[in-house]
Amino acid sequence: MTLSTELARGHRRPPPAPPRSGRFTLADPLGALAILSVVAVVALWVMNQGGSLSLTASDRATGSLGLLAGLLASDLMILQVVLLARIPWVERSWGHDLLTRRHRLIGFASFWLMIVHVTLFAVERSNREPTAIPDALLRLFITDSWMLFATVGTALLIMVVVTSIRAARRRLRYESWHLLHLYSYAGIAATFPHTFTDGADFHETWTRVYWWCLYGFAFAATLLYRVALPAWRSLYHRLRVESVVTEAPGTVSITLKGHRLDRMRTASGQFFVWRFLDGPGWSRGNPYTLSAAPTPDRLRITIKSAGDGSERAARLTPGTRALIEGPYGTLTARHRTRPGMLFMAAGIGITPMRALLEDAPCTPGEATLIYRYGEDEHAVFADELRAIATDRGVELILLPGPRRADTSWQAAGPAHRADTSWPVADPAHPDKTRRQGARPTHLDDDAQVLKNLVPDIADRDVYVCGPPTWITAVRKAARGAGAHRDSVHTEEFAW
Repeated sequence: MTLSTELARGHRRPPPAPPRSGRFTLADPLGALAILSVVAVVALWVMNQGGSLSLTASDRATGSLGLLAGLLASDLMILQVVLLARIPWVERSWGHDLLTRRHRLIGFASFWLMIVHVTLFAVERSNREPTAIPDALLRLFITDSWMLFATVGTALLIMVVVTSIRAARRRLRYESWHLLHLYSYAGIAATFPHTFTDGADFHETWTRVYWWCLYGFAFAATLLYRVALPAWRSLYHRLRVESVVTEAPGTVSITLKGHRLDRMRTASGQFFVWRFLDGPGWSRGNPYTLSAAPTPDRLRITIKSAGDGSERAARLTPGTRALIEGPYGTLTARHRTRPGMLFMAAGIGITPMRALLEDAPCTPGEATLIYRYGEDEHAVFADELRAIATDRGVELILLPGPRRADTSWQAAGPAHRADTSWPVADPAHPDKTRRQGARPTHLDDDAQVLKNLVPDIADRDVYVCGPPTWITAVRKAARGAGAHRDSVHTEEFAW
């Protein structure tokens, strides 16, 4: 029996207890420690280089500043690795979206500091030996101890950064970009040795201990949480494809059966990185969100064809083994803080909302789903959503048709409230109820339209998933309609 069949027959798990807010976690001090590491690096430089004294001597200033840039670049490289080491308590506290944005920001900062480091040292060597500049640069980049490795590592990091620019990413398949991005680990490893053999700030025993601990922590966290833990979970839970069902043109749902899946404490709204052992290309992982509430022995994902990995998913056969990384993401009911809930989805972004609707802790009338899609044939889970709306008392608002504008979350046509048989509380008259039915709503102002559709939005948590530009439009409209900044939870369907 599939998950959708169980839902249609009315078999639903009891809703979980409301989440606790304001809890202190081990991840909370991580930001302070990251700042402290940068301060420590500057302190090391001051103690070893003399700080302002090294900048007043023209023959030392260029090299000293180059060294500071290199130290900061090394520290930020380590921090960006730790941010995406998939440390569970960090992921649960900050969320994968926020960590990815911070990783990207720190990565670019580290890159430019590295370029400054290389440039200043090239200038310093050239000034030191003005009559033999080619030989000086040859020694700097090739023949000095471990410098060839550092040069190769720098080239790899430049390649990774260039392919991470948005214009370049749009031209690459996800699988190709992900493979190229892994070279950043090789680049960091290649630049590591020259710091200990040539860096002035690594000569003291205690400074060596500091840097070895920093690099060691990043390496251990990456090995443990990105390799060892996923391997253990894949072996222990033994996930295999149970069925593949076509939901819409180019979109399939895959139900997987496994052993003691409840031990992962997976929540609706989260995602895994999946690798299916179906032949060549299995090693390239792809992130897919759960599209049904997890059960102790089954998970379901829904995939829209958008690349090699997703196209292969439609050809999977029952019995195919799956390797997993996760669960990741904070688009869950655990972070709920308000009495009501508003779910907003566009396109394939409906997948986490479908799972959340199934087991979110809410009573009839407390939740609303706004679902934007193109043609009716691409309305994924249309029947299941209507069944959930009827069963759980969820208000379902459909936005069919093309998007009204690139800067708007609305469809070009009017919104329609799906026809269901349960009563909805009237926010204007709490002692009365209104019978739901088809009622078009369409205005020019995005925030006002949202306020008209959901008058009590200020008392709701807003869960949003869809394309990045659509999410941006929703976030702006929700704030304009009265939703609190901390009550808007997003999961960008992008890489």
